[in-house]
Amino acid sequence: MGDGKIGMTYANAGVDIDAGNRLVERIKPAAQRTSRSGVMAGLGGFGALFDLKAAGYTDPILVAATDGVGTKLRIAIDTGNVDWVGIDLVAMCVNDLVCQNAEPLFFLDYFATGKLETEVAARIIEGIAEGCQQTGCALIGGETAEMPGMYEAGDFDLAGFSVGAMERGKELPNGVAAGDVLLGLASNGVHSNGYSLVRKLVAASGLGWNDDCPWSDGTLGEVLLAPTRLYVKPALAAIRASGVHALAHITGGGLTENLPRVLPVDLGAKIDLNSWELPQVFKWLAATGNMSESEMLKTFNCGLGMIFSVASDRADVLEDYLTSQGETVCRIGVVAQGGGVQYSGRLF
Repeated sequence: MGDGKIGMTYANAGVDIDAGNRLVERIKPAAQRTSRSGVMAGLGGFGALFDLKAAGYTDPILVAATDGVGTKLRIAIDTGNVDWVGIDLVAMCVNDLVCQNAEPLFFLDYFATGKLETEVAARIIEGIAEGCQQTGCALIGGETAEMPGMYEAGDFDLAGFSVGAMERGKELPNGVAAGDVLLGLASNGVHSNGYSLVRKLVAASGLGWNDDCPWSDGTLGEVLLAPTRLYVKPALAAIRASGVHALAHITGGGLTENLPRVLPVDLGAKIDLNSWELPQVFKWLAATGNMSESEMLKTFNCGLGMIFSVASDRADVLEDYLTSQGETVCRIGVVAQGGGVQYSGRLF
């Protein structure tokens, strides 16, 4: 017999389990498109299985990376343009893995929100699947967390986790020497770092996300949401071609902080700032904030998303090869004695 009181449910507390189940069914086809050799079991279980031998490895070393998209998500949320941030999430992880010559094998995501909106969540995760598909990485699992009271209406957060592998003894960096040539691969805009500053600069400019972009076609929000470039396939192919000693993914800290991470302690880099054209987005950001050259170089990628340190006698071949793979490549400098990064020329 009931006592007349209303029975409480999890849905009353703001968590809709049925919505979560609908989301899983919605995204299964996208996840299945990312399947690759080695995948044994993916979405739906308590864990995902991956067979390294089936993936072709004999004596593998695993490499793991985790990252997020940062406050770039604020622009995506405010504009409703959420389709590309999943690519950013994948790129921030797999571009790190390839710097150690690790082939990304599988990816898991964490999506947290105050109230699960199935359509929005599906668009985000389909973007993650697209990023995985472009890099040959399987989307084999994840977590969707509906947490009322933790996030404002419409807000969400993303985190990504990727595992890659290399054969033992093939890790990078390896063999970096004075005289190595530095090849810079063009970025696709701001990528996914520095957006707390970007948002302040946009606010200072008086423009809104839906206003026309001052330097490109489309709205300001659309242009600033251009997804991080995925360097995995051309980078792995270049490594197999021989002569690559190190790769540096240019993320938070810019060129100034990231390039020294892959150089021996007694070596640094000499970079000619006149060797590439600073993209218009960075010219606009620098002008809007009256930013110094040094601040730009340690905050943003400034047009170069990945830097290769290559043997000098292989530089021409590798530059041509990367260009043939669709990359825009600039010869930006050399590895030299002494620590840190020394700049010559002018960025702007």
